[in-house]
Amino acid sequence: MRKSPTRQASSRPTRKGRVAGSGRRRLIDYPRRGRKGLRRWLPSWRLLLGGFLLTTGTLCALFAYVYSQVGIPDENAAARQEANVYYWADGTQMTAVGAVNRQIVPLSQIPRSMRSAVVAAENASFYSDPGVSLKGELRAIVNMAKGQDVQGGSTITQQYVKNTFLSQDQTLTRKIKEFVIALKVNQTKSKDAILQGYLNTSWFGRQAYGIQAAAYAYYGIPAKDLDPSQAALLASLLKGAEQYDPAAGAANHHRAVTRWSWTLDREVTVGLMSPTERATYRKFPEPKKQSVATSLAGQTGYLVNVANAYITKRTGLTDRDLARGGYRIHTTFEKDKVQRLQQAVEDVTREGLDPKNRSTDRDVQVGAATIRPADGAILALYGGSDATKHFTNNADTSGVKAGSVFKPFALLALLDSELRASPVPSSAKSPPPTLADMQDALVTSDHAPFVQLGKAIGWARIRNAAVKAGLLKSSMAPLEQTFPTGTSTPSAIRMADAYSTFANGGQQNDPYSVSQVLRQGKPVGGLDHPHARAAFSPKVAQVVNKVLQSVAVQNGTQSIVPGAASVATGDRDVTKSAWFVGYTKDLSTAITLFRNKPGQAQLLPLTNVGGSDSIRGNIFPPRIWARFMGTTGKFDLNRTTRAKRDPVTKATSQSTHSSDPDEEPTTTEQKLKQGARAASTPAITPTATSRSAP
Repeated sequence: MRKSPTRQASSRPTRKGRVAGSGRRRLIDYPRRGRKGLRRWLPSWRLLLGGFLLTTGTLCALFAYVYSQVGIPDENAAARQEANVYYWADGTQMTAVGAVNRQIVPLSQIPRSMRSAVVAAENASFYSDPGVSLKGELRAIVNMAKGQDVQGGSTITQQYVKNTFLSQDQTLTRKIKEFVIALKVNQTKSKDAILQGYLNTSWFGRQAYGIQAAAYAYYGIPAKDLDPSQAALLASLLKGAEQYDPAAGAANHHRAVTRWSWTLDREVTVGLMSPTERATYRKFPEPKKQSVATSLAGQTGYLVNVANAYITKRTGLTDRDLARGGYRIHTTFEKDKVQRLQQAVEDVTREGLDPKNRSTDRDVQVGAATIRPADGAILALYGGSDATKHFTNNADTSGVKAGSVFKPFALLALLDSELRASPVPSSAKSPPPTLADMQDALVTSDHAPFVQLGKAIGWARIRNAAVKAGLLKSSMAPLEQTFPTGTSTPSAIRMADAYSTFANGGQQNDPYSVSQVLRQGKPVGGLDHPHARAAFSPKVAQVVNKVLQSVAVQNGTQSIVPGAASVATGDRDVTKSAWFVGYTKDLSTAITLFRNKPGQAQLLPLTNVGGSDSIRGNIFPPRIWARFMGTTGKFDLNRTTRAKRDPVTKATSQSTHSSDPDEEPTTTEQKLKQGARAASTPAITPTATSRSAP
């Protein structure tokens, strides 16, 4: 009997990969037909090769697409943002101010030891690798998937890319972009440029971005002065400043020492330091205690504000321009004098005031300024107790009456008119007082001779003389009978500057606080200091100086600094302020004291400030000046005894009372000229010869 065709077909074996009974070949023979057991599930070599080639091709195509689509973006604004850095007159850093404490420096200002430490600790193959580490990248991705720390998987180039072009987000997308951009950056930038960018954008803790800010934050020096041991510690911080800042606790200190030692050893291992040099670094380079590198506390805030005001006035830059950061601002402030002035104020007020037990000692404010007469440079300020707590700069305030320290400008007006330009006729009805009377009045703070002088020569002459000497016209009081006694309200800065015109032989310089401003290494224009102008003649300055030196002899100021000249307010001054101005050829210092509650415009009375014998607080400004100039004891002015006659006042007094009518000068002009001829000694004794001058 014949078998059916169907049964015959089913009994024939099928070809591999072909579907039984259909004649079609399967695209992928898996599970494998014709195999049994485990072999059925083992892919053939053809399948393995095909899968590998397909996967590789797909990945390459995907990478090529991503590579073509991801370009090098613009730098983050934050990566370019820098602080404004302020420098003392000697070039050392005062402070850095800005939203980001960063100071970008070129690689030439980063020592080789710092570069070597970073390369050894972070990426030893930096100078030879393609900018990425596939092994490290895969490890980072795995750690990310596990929720673990992803640090340590990136090269220096990748970290630079992350700091400069991307965010700090720990996502797969960001890691892929970082990888691709790093490859491109490595092809377009030199290794040195990448390392420079990395060191200027990295976070070192203590609010410091970049190596320059870190060097100041940890060691108080610029990066170029770091030694290899200090460099090794700063390189260690890149692993995580919050874990390796040695000042943050015992555990941190232990980790920092271990990492520092490892970094130095690593430099030897990779050939960036010799074993002999390594042996010299056995002592851990303890950094200074934590401090805010951008602090405006104490006097710093007042100094910065004065400097900024000067910059915006002279250069055309606005506050918004300065807020962009990146400016290097060199000031005229001398650190030692600022500190000494602050210490003098704090010592004297601490010793003389008792705000806890005496209500009249509360809300006492002090303002002070020191000017260099030769050019008007502001060398020191005292603006208040703390710029972050007391926001008004007492050295640059208005509204504080000058009192008796304004009177020398009335004397100046008389001398200037009589000895140079337009003599004032003598009047039997209102003759000017003698120099002797005015000198005595400056010792005792008597007002009468200066009220008389105002009537004799006119208040406008006195105002004009004060403005020519350096006071601002806007600070002048209305012209009336008491104007010569000091109803005007100049700042301590302007008062010190105006007196410096006396010391400078009649040559007036406007006060300035900034010598140079740089941005990206280029100077900002508008800061060339103008030449001094002739406010009044050297002869006039000479007579004024002799009178005020005689006042200083009588009131005791010259016992502190020989050759100094001075004027102070006293018990005849009923204003709500106390003043002292003392000057030499090299320094002119004005100090004021007053009482003021924050937010209130009106000053409070000085009655019983410092006790009933303080002459309404007038004892304090001279004591502050004496302490600032070097004395350590308590200093009080002599305010009562009649002043000794100097050649100027003797000549004027004798000529006024001569018994020979033929020899007596007949005009005020002749009397003053005779006195001026007697004043033939130098105007001010240089402080270099003074035992206590700074």
